[in-house]
Amino acid sequence: MHTILGATGQIAVELARELHRTYTTDLRLVSRQPRKIHDSDTLVAANLLDAAQTARAIHGSHTVYFTAGLPPDTTLWEAQFPVMLRNALDATRAAGARFVYFDNTYMYPQDSRPLTEEAPFAPVGRKGQVRAAMASMVLEEMARGDIPALIGRAPEFYGPGKTQSITNALIIDRILADQKPRVPVRDDTLRTLIWTPDASRALAALGNTPDAFGQTWHLPCDDDRLTYRQFIALASEVWERPLPHQVLHPWMLAAAGLVSRQVRELRELLPRYGQDNLFDSSKFKRRFPAFEVTRYRQGLAQIHTASRGRAQ
Repeated sequence: MHTILGATGQIAVELARELHRTYTTDLRLVSRQPRKIHDSDTLVAANLLDAAQTARAIHGSHTVYFTAGLPPDTTLWEAQFPVMLRNALDATRAAGARFVYFDNTYMYPQDSRPLTEEAPFAPVGRKGQVRAAMASMVLEEMARGDIPALIGRAPEFYGPGKTQSITNALIIDRILADQKPRVPVRDDTLRTLIWTPDASRALAALGNTPDAFGQTWHLPCDDDRLTYRQFIALASEVWERPLPHQVLHPWMLAAAGLVSRQVRELRELLPRYGQDNLFDSSKFKRRFPAFEVTRYRQGLAQIHTASRGRAQ
């Protein structure tokens, strides 16, 4: 039994599809309101803030994937994320299962240094501090050695469906809505973006590779990094129309933050957009040389094709 915690997000949905397609049809999907992706899926409604509900949801599992998310609300993150993760780890240990933790890069330095799995934690802001503390919890679990555990870490997403990221919200979703794309801070810094289905496929591969446990892994990305200016120019080629864009300079975002809570919640992440983001996923690519990474043009073309299908 492979159990996915937080099973309604885009990463979890793609993960369930990959597990079902390649590894096992014995899937348990856990969230407050889980929905079937395949007829054979087992659904369990549970609140991960409740230790007993979490234990019942995980009981009998072989591998547990933690992909739970929360809205971008700092106070909510501080109050709930560590509790959810602790409950999941305790329940996984009680079940004698393996634990796969899906992570982001908020705890990393927000500068232009190349980021490998050995990069130090240097969180900027409260959200980064929460994610650093959570990653440390999983690292402590690895060091204790009671259960096999691993971390799969991804940079910012871009992708299909309900992918949630600044890139999707400001660029891709606006292109699909025939609105001008917007770029945070600068459009001339290199970005490392991961195609959402690639992140999920890689997480499934790690969760089914015994020697991957006990380690942190950067999930695989296209190494042909683009600036946002180049990314939008590539999208313009795919959509076959001009796509002029607007750069949201820091002073503009500061002003918007006076009236928008959503913008205020994102401000601690903005320094990373003023620097090249050099996320290194070579460790994964060496271990899984047959894994085919989706190129940026391929990903944008898939989004464009899907949007045309919905419009017909």
